[in-house]
Amino acid sequence: MTEQNDKALKQIRPGRIILPMLIGLAVVVYFIIRDYKPGMFSALQFTAGVGIMLFFAFCMMVVRDFGYIVRIRVLSDGKLTWRQGFNVIMLWEFASSVTPSAVGGTTIATYFLWKEGFSAGKSAAIVMATSFLDELYFTLMFPVLFLIFSKTGLFTLADGFNSSFFYFAVIGYGVKLFWVLLMAFALFIRPQIVKKLIEFVFRFRLLKKWRQAANQAGQDIVLASAELKTKQFTFWINAFLATFFSWTARYWVLNFLILALAFGIPGLDAGSLFSAGDHFLIFAKQLVMWIMMLVMPTPGGSGFVEAVFTTYMADFMPVVGFVSMMALLWRFVTYYPYLLLGAVIAPRWVARSRKAKV
Repeated sequence: MTEQNDKALKQIRPGRIILPMLIGLAVVVYFIIRDYKPGMFSALQFTAGVGIMLFFAFCMMVVRDFGYIVRIRVLSDGKLTWRQGFNVIMLWEFASSVTPSAVGGTTIATYFLWKEGFSAGKSAAIVMATSFLDELYFTLMFPVLFLIFSKTGLFTLADGFNSSFFYFAVIGYGVKLFWVLLMAFALFIRPQIVKKLIEFVFRFRLLKKWRQAANQAGQDIVLASAELKTKQFTFWINAFLATFFSWTARYWVLNFLILALAFGIPGLDAGSLFSAGDHFLIFAKQLVMWIMMLVMPTPGGSGFVEAVFTTYMADFMPVVGFVSMMALLWRFVTYYPYLLLGAVIAPRWVARSRKAKV
Protein backbone atom coordinates (compact mmCIF):
# COMPACT_ATOMS: atom_id res chain seq x y z
CA MET A 1 0.00 0.00 0.00
CA THR A 2 3.03 2.32 0.14
CA GLU A 3 2.79 3.45 -3.51
CA GLN A 4 -0.98 3.78 -3.27
CA ASN A 5 -0.43 5.77 -0.08
CA ASP A 6 1.75 8.29 -1.91
CA LYS A 7 -0.66 8.60 -4.83
CA ALA A 8 -3.64 9.09 -2.54
CA LEU A 9 -1.97 11.83 -0.51
CA LYS A 10 -0.93 13.66 -3.68
CA GLN A 11 -4.45 13.34 -5.09
CA ILE A 12 -6.14 15.05 -2.15
CA ARG A 13 -3.81 17.99 -1.76
CA PRO A 14 -5.93 21.11 -1.15
CA GLY A 15 -3.99 22.93 -3.87
CA ARG A 16 -5.62 20.74 -6.49
CA ILE A 17 -8.88 22.70 -6.19
CA ILE A 18 -7.41 25.63 -8.11
CA LEU A 19 -7.35 24.13 -11.62
CA PRO A 20 -10.96 22.85 -11.82
CA MET A 21 -12.29 26.05 -10.26
CA LEU A 22 -10.38 28.23 -12.73
CA ILE A 23 -11.49 26.16 -15.74
CA GLY A 24 -15.15 26.19 -14.73
CA LEU A 25 -15.21 29.86 -13.75
CA ALA A 26 -13.41 30.93 -16.95
CA VAL A 27 -15.98 29.20 -19.14
CA VAL A 28 -18.95 30.63 -17.22
CA VAL A 29 -17.50 34.16 -17.17
CA TYR A 30 -17.07 33.97 -20.95
CA PHE A 31 -20.73 33.08 -21.46
CA ILE A 32 -21.92 35.70 -18.96
CA ILE A 33 -19.95 38.41 -20.79
CA ARG A 34 -21.27 37.15 -24.13
CA ASP A 35 -24.91 37.19 -23.03
CA TYR A 36 -24.84 40.29 -20.83
CA LYS A 37 -27.15 43.17 -21.61
CA PRO A 38 -27.14 46.42 -19.58
CA GLY A 39 -29.68 46.31 -16.78
CA MET A 40 -30.55 42.62 -17.22
CA PHE A 41 -29.99 41.87 -13.52
CA SER A 42 -31.77 44.94 -12.15
CA ALA A 43 -35.17 43.20 -12.18
CA LEU A 44 -34.03 40.40 -9.90
CA GLN A 45 -35.30 40.51 -6.33
CA PHE A 46 -34.45 38.28 -3.40
CA THR A 47 -37.86 37.23 -2.12
CA ALA A 48 -39.03 34.65 0.39
CA GLY A 49 -39.77 32.31 -2.53
CA VAL A 50 -36.18 32.60 -3.75
CA GLY A 51 -34.85 31.75 -0.29
CA ILE A 52 -37.17 28.75 0.08
CA MET A 53 -36.23 27.32 -3.33
CA LEU A 54 -32.50 27.76 -2.63
CA PHE A 55 -33.00 26.03 0.71
CA PHE A 56 -34.70 23.08 -1.01
CA ALA A 57 -31.88 22.93 -3.58
CA PHE A 58 -29.29 22.56 -0.82
CA CYS A 59 -31.57 20.05 0.94
CA MET A 60 -31.42 17.86 -2.17
CA MET A 61 -27.62 17.83 -1.92
CA VAL A 62 -27.84 16.95 1.78
CA VAL A 63 -30.18 14.06 0.91
CA ARG A 64 -27.75 12.98 -1.78
CA ASP A 65 -24.78 12.91 0.59
CA PHE A 66 -26.80 11.27 3.34
CA GLY A 67 -27.78 8.51 0.92
CA TYR A 68 -24.12 8.03 0.01
CA ILE A 69 -23.16 7.74 3.68
CA VAL A 70 -25.99 5.26 4.31
CA ARG A 71 -24.82 3.21 1.34
CA ILE A 72 -21.19 3.05 2.39
CA ARG A 73 -22.28 2.00 5.88
CA VAL A 74 -24.42 -0.75 4.33
CA LEU A 75 -21.51 -1.89 2.17
CA SER A 76 -19.22 -1.90 5.21
CA ASP A 77 -21.73 -4.05 7.12
CA GLY A 78 -22.25 -1.19 9.56
CA LYS A 79 -18.61 -1.09 10.65
CA LEU A 80 -18.06 2.49 9.49
CA THR A 81 -19.33 5.08 11.95
CA TRP A 82 -21.39 8.00 10.71
CA ARG A 83 -18.40 10.33 11.10
CA GLN A 84 -16.07 7.96 9.28
CA GLY A 85 -18.65 7.59 6.54
CA PHE A 86 -18.92 11.37 6.20
CA ASN A 87 -15.14 11.82 6.00
CA VAL A 88 -14.70 9.05 3.43
CA ILE A 89 -17.53 10.35 1.23
CA MET A 90 -16.28 13.95 1.33
CA LEU A 91 -12.71 12.89 0.53
CA TRP A 92 -14.00 10.63 -2.22
CA GLU A 93 -16.06 13.47 -3.73
CA PHE A 94 -13.08 15.79 -3.45
CA ALA A 95 -10.85 13.31 -5.29
CA SER A 96 -13.55 12.92 -7.97
CA SER A 97 -13.78 16.70 -8.33
CA VAL A 98 -10.05 17.16 -9.01
CA THR A 99 -9.57 14.23 -11.39
CA PRO A 100 -10.90 13.65 -14.93
CA SER A 101 -14.50 12.43 -14.99
CA ALA A 102 -13.56 9.11 -16.57
CA VAL A 103 -11.12 8.44 -13.72
CA GLY A 104 -13.03 9.73 -10.73
CA GLY A 105 -11.97 9.21 -7.12
CA THR A 106 -12.40 5.44 -7.04
CA THR A 107 -8.72 4.86 -7.80
CA ILE A 108 -7.75 6.10 -4.35
CA ALA A 109 -10.94 5.38 -2.40
CA THR A 110 -9.62 1.93 -1.51
CA TYR A 111 -6.80 3.64 0.35
CA PHE A 112 -9.24 5.84 2.29
CA LEU A 113 -11.11 2.77 3.53
CA TRP A 114 -7.94 0.85 4.25
CA LYS A 115 -6.78 3.69 6.49
CA GLU A 116 -10.11 3.49 8.32
CA GLY A 117 -9.22 -0.04 9.42
CA PHE A 118 -10.57 -2.31 6.68
CA SER A 119 -8.59 -5.06 5.00
CA ALA A 120 -7.42 -4.58 1.44
CA GLY A 121 -10.05 -7.06 0.24
CA LYS A 122 -12.90 -5.42 2.11
CA SER A 123 -11.82 -1.95 0.96
CA ALA A 124 -11.68 -3.08 -2.65
CA ALA A 125 -15.09 -4.74 -2.32
CA ILE A 126 -16.73 -1.56 -0.99
CA VAL A 127 -15.21 0.63 -3.69
CA MET A 128 -16.09 -1.72 -6.53
CA ALA A 129 -19.59 -2.30 -5.23
CA THR A 130 -20.06 1.49 -5.05
CA SER A 131 -18.82 1.95 -8.60
CA PHE A 132 -21.01 -0.89 -9.83
CA LEU A 133 -24.15 0.51 -8.17
CA ASP A 134 -23.52 4.04 -9.49
CA GLU A 135 -23.09 2.85 -13.05
CA LEU A 136 -26.05 0.48 -12.69
CA TYR A 137 -28.26 3.47 -11.83
CA PHE A 138 -27.26 5.23 -15.04
CA THR A 139 -27.54 2.16 -17.26
CA LEU A 140 -31.05 1.50 -15.97
CA MET A 141 -32.33 5.08 -15.88
CA PHE A 142 -31.08 6.29 -19.26
CA PRO A 143 -33.09 3.77 -21.37
CA VAL A 144 -36.20 4.41 -19.25
CA LEU A 145 -35.94 8.17 -19.71
CA PHE A 146 -35.08 7.70 -23.39
CA LEU A 147 -38.26 5.69 -23.90
CA ILE A 148 -40.37 8.24 -22.01
CA PHE A 149 -39.08 11.39 -23.71
CA SER A 150 -37.62 9.95 -26.97
CA LYS A 151 -34.50 11.09 -28.76
CA THR A 152 -36.09 14.32 -29.99
CA GLY A 153 -37.41 15.14 -26.51
CA LEU A 154 -33.98 14.83 -24.92
CA PHE A 155 -31.79 16.29 -27.66
CA THR A 156 -33.94 18.81 -29.55
CA LEU A 157 -33.18 22.35 -28.43
CA ALA A 158 -34.76 25.66 -29.34
CA ASP A 159 -32.69 25.77 -32.54
CA GLY A 160 -33.32 22.14 -33.53
CA PHE A 161 -31.92 18.68 -32.93
CA ASN A 162 -28.37 18.65 -31.55
CA SER A 163 -26.58 15.59 -32.91
CA SER A 164 -23.30 16.28 -31.07
CA PHE A 165 -24.99 16.05 -27.66
CA PHE A 166 -26.73 12.88 -28.79
CA TYR A 167 -23.46 11.24 -29.82
CA PHE A 168 -21.71 12.37 -26.62
CA ALA A 169 -24.50 10.71 -24.64
CA VAL A 170 -24.44 7.51 -26.69
CA ILE A 171 -20.66 7.16 -26.31
CA GLY A 172 -20.85 7.88 -22.59
CA TYR A 173 -23.68 5.42 -22.11
CA GLY A 174 -21.82 2.76 -24.10
CA VAL A 175 -18.82 3.12 -21.83
CA LYS A 176 -20.99 2.88 -18.72
CA LEU A 177 -22.90 -0.14 -20.01
CA PHE A 178 -19.66 -1.94 -20.89
CA TRP A 179 -18.28 -1.16 -17.44
CA VAL A 180 -21.39 -2.49 -15.67
CA LEU A 181 -21.37 -5.73 -17.66
CA LEU A 182 -17.65 -6.19 -17.10
CA MET A 183 -17.97 -5.51 -13.38
CA ALA A 184 -20.93 -7.89 -13.07
CA PHE A 185 -18.97 -10.64 -14.81
CA ALA A 186 -15.84 -9.92 -12.78
CA LEU A 187 -17.48 -9.66 -9.37
CA PHE A 188 -20.14 -12.34 -9.58
CA ILE A 189 -19.12 -14.87 -12.25
CA ARG A 190 -15.44 -15.27 -13.20
CA PRO A 191 -13.08 -12.83 -11.47
CA GLN A 192 -9.98 -14.87 -12.35
CA ILE A 193 -10.70 -14.58 -16.08
CA VAL A 194 -10.95 -10.79 -15.86
CA LYS A 195 -7.78 -10.66 -13.77
CA LYS A 196 -5.87 -12.66 -16.38
CA LEU A 197 -7.31 -10.54 -19.18
CA ILE A 198 -6.14 -7.33 -17.48
CA GLU A 199 -2.68 -8.78 -16.92
CA PHE A 200 -2.49 -9.91 -20.57
CA VAL A 201 -3.51 -6.51 -21.97
CA PHE A 202 -0.99 -4.63 -19.85
CA ARG A 203 1.90 -6.82 -20.93
CA PHE A 204 2.21 -4.71 -24.06
CA ARG A 205 5.13 -2.32 -23.98
CA LEU A 206 3.01 0.77 -24.65
CA LEU A 207 1.04 0.07 -21.47
CA LYS A 208 4.05 -0.75 -19.31
CA LYS A 209 3.67 2.47 -17.33
CA TRP A 210 0.31 1.30 -15.92
CA ARG A 211 1.15 -2.40 -15.59
CA GLN A 212 1.66 -2.43 -11.83
CA ALA A 213 -1.57 -0.51 -11.17
CA ALA A 214 -3.46 -2.81 -13.56
CA ASN A 215 -2.14 -5.93 -11.85
CA GLN A 216 -3.23 -4.50 -8.51
CA ALA A 217 -6.68 -3.79 -9.96
CA GLY A 218 -6.92 -7.42 -11.10
CA GLN A 219 -6.03 -8.64 -7.63
CA ASP A 220 -8.55 -6.24 -6.10
CA ILE A 221 -11.27 -7.70 -8.32
CA VAL A 222 -10.54 -11.22 -7.07
CA LEU A 223 -10.58 -10.06 -3.43
CA ALA A 224 -13.75 -8.03 -3.94
CA SER A 225 -15.52 -10.92 -5.65
CA ALA A 226 -14.79 -13.26 -2.75
CA GLU A 227 -16.26 -10.68 -0.37
CA LEU A 228 -19.35 -9.71 -2.38
CA LYS A 229 -20.48 -13.15 -3.55
CA THR A 230 -21.50 -13.99 0.00
CA LYS A 231 -23.92 -11.05 0.35
CA GLN A 232 -27.66 -11.63 0.62
CA PHE A 233 -30.18 -10.17 -1.85
CA THR A 234 -31.47 -7.72 0.78
CA PHE A 235 -27.94 -6.32 1.10
CA TRP A 236 -27.99 -5.31 -2.58
CA ILE A 237 -31.54 -3.97 -2.41
CA ASN A 238 -30.65 -1.69 0.50
CA ALA A 239 -27.46 -0.51 -1.18
CA PHE A 240 -29.21 0.18 -4.50
CA LEU A 241 -32.09 2.05 -2.84
CA ALA A 242 -29.56 4.34 -1.15
CA THR A 243 -27.89 4.81 -4.54
CA PHE A 244 -31.22 5.58 -6.23
CA PHE A 245 -32.25 8.22 -3.72
CA SER A 246 -28.78 9.81 -3.73
CA TRP A 247 -28.55 10.34 -7.47
CA THR A 248 -32.22 11.21 -7.89
CA ALA A 249 -31.98 13.90 -5.19
CA ARG A 250 -28.95 15.38 -6.92
CA TYR A 251 -30.83 15.74 -10.18
CA TRP A 252 -33.71 17.63 -8.55
CA VAL A 253 -31.33 20.41 -7.49
CA LEU A 254 -31.61 22.27 -10.79
CA ASN A 255 -35.41 22.21 -10.69
CA PHE A 256 -35.37 24.17 -7.43
CA LEU A 257 -32.68 26.56 -8.68
CA ILE A 258 -34.74 27.39 -11.77
CA LEU A 259 -37.78 27.99 -9.57
CA ALA A 260 -35.63 30.22 -7.34
CA LEU A 261 -34.81 32.35 -10.38
CA ALA A 262 -38.48 32.46 -11.37
CA PHE A 263 -39.52 33.63 -7.88
CA GLY A 264 -36.96 36.42 -8.16
CA ILE A 265 -38.62 37.94 -11.24
CA PRO A 266 -41.51 40.29 -10.26
CA GLY A 267 -44.76 39.55 -12.07
CA LEU A 268 -43.73 36.03 -13.09
CA ASP A 269 -46.05 33.24 -11.94
CA ALA A 270 -43.39 30.79 -10.78
CA GLY A 271 -45.92 28.26 -9.56
CA SER A 272 -47.34 27.65 -13.03
CA LEU A 273 -44.15 28.21 -15.02
CA PHE A 274 -43.42 24.51 -15.59
CA SER A 275 -45.66 21.47 -15.79
CA ALA A 276 -44.85 18.21 -14.02
CA GLY A 277 -43.64 16.87 -17.39
CA ASP A 278 -41.26 19.83 -17.74
CA HIS A 279 -39.76 19.14 -14.32
CA PHE A 280 -39.18 15.48 -15.17
CA LEU A 281 -37.59 16.51 -18.48
CA ILE A 282 -35.21 18.84 -16.59
CA PHE A 283 -34.35 15.89 -14.35
CA ALA A 284 -33.80 13.64 -17.39
CA LYS A 285 -31.56 16.14 -19.15
CA GLN A 286 -29.35 16.46 -16.08
CA LEU A 287 -28.82 12.71 -16.05
CA VAL A 288 -27.98 12.78 -19.75
CA MET A 289 -25.56 15.66 -19.18
CA TRP A 290 -23.82 13.64 -16.46
CA ILE A 291 -23.38 10.76 -18.91
CA MET A 292 -21.88 13.16 -21.46
CA MET A 293 -19.35 14.29 -18.83
CA LEU A 294 -17.70 10.88 -18.98
CA VAL A 295 -15.99 11.63 -22.29
CA MET A 296 -14.25 14.76 -21.03
CA PRO A 297 -10.65 14.67 -19.68
CA THR A 298 -10.88 17.81 -17.52
CA PRO A 299 -11.05 17.57 -13.69
CA GLY A 300 -14.67 16.96 -12.68
CA GLY A 301 -15.74 17.77 -16.24
CA SER A 302 -14.91 21.44 -15.55
CA GLY A 303 -15.44 23.71 -18.52
CA PHE A 304 -17.33 21.13 -20.55
CA VAL A 305 -20.27 20.94 -18.15
CA GLU A 306 -20.62 24.70 -17.94
CA ALA A 307 -20.43 25.03 -21.73
CA VAL A 308 -22.97 22.26 -22.37
CA PHE A 309 -25.29 23.61 -19.69
CA THR A 310 -25.57 27.04 -21.34
CA THR A 311 -26.93 25.39 -24.50
CA TYR A 312 -28.57 22.19 -23.32
CA MET A 313 -30.66 23.74 -20.52
CA ALA A 314 -31.37 27.13 -22.12
CA ASP A 315 -34.94 26.14 -23.06
CA PHE A 316 -35.89 26.01 -19.37
CA MET A 317 -34.62 29.42 -18.34
CA PRO A 318 -37.57 31.70 -17.42
CA VAL A 319 -35.52 34.73 -18.48
CA VAL A 320 -33.49 34.95 -21.70
CA GLY A 321 -29.77 35.41 -21.06
CA PHE A 322 -29.76 34.01 -17.53
CA VAL A 323 -28.59 30.50 -18.45
CA SER A 324 -24.90 31.31 -17.82
CA MET A 325 -25.66 32.62 -14.34
CA MET A 326 -27.73 29.51 -13.66
CA ALA A 327 -24.83 27.32 -14.80
CA LEU A 328 -22.58 29.05 -12.29
CA LEU A 329 -25.12 28.79 -9.48
CA TRP A 330 -25.77 25.11 -10.28
CA ARG A 331 -22.05 24.30 -10.09
CA PHE A 332 -21.71 26.30 -6.88
CA VAL A 333 -24.35 24.08 -5.29
CA THR A 334 -23.43 20.70 -6.77
CA TYR A 335 -19.66 20.87 -7.33
CA TYR A 336 -17.70 23.61 -5.58
CA PRO A 337 -18.81 22.69 -2.02
CA TYR A 338 -16.96 19.38 -2.40
CA LEU A 339 -13.80 21.20 -3.42
CA LEU A 340 -13.99 23.42 -0.35
CA LEU A 341 -15.05 20.68 2.10
CA GLY A 342 -12.33 18.40 0.77
CA ALA A 343 -9.75 21.14 1.17
CA VAL A 344 -10.78 21.51 4.83
CA ILE A 345 -11.08 17.81 5.67
CA ALA A 346 -8.08 16.52 3.70
CA PRO A 347 -5.25 18.10 5.76
CA ARG A 348 -6.70 16.82 9.05
CA TRP A 349 -7.36 13.38 7.61
CA VAL A 350 -3.86 13.17 6.11
CA ALA A 351 -2.28 14.20 9.43
CA ARG A 352 -4.29 11.55 11.26
CA SER A 353 -3.54 8.85 8.67
CA ARG A 354 0.19 9.50 8.91
CA LYS A 355 0.09 8.97 12.65
CA ALA A 356 -1.72 5.68 12.27
CA LYS A 357 0.21 2.50 11.69
CA VAL A 358 0.52 1.50 8.06
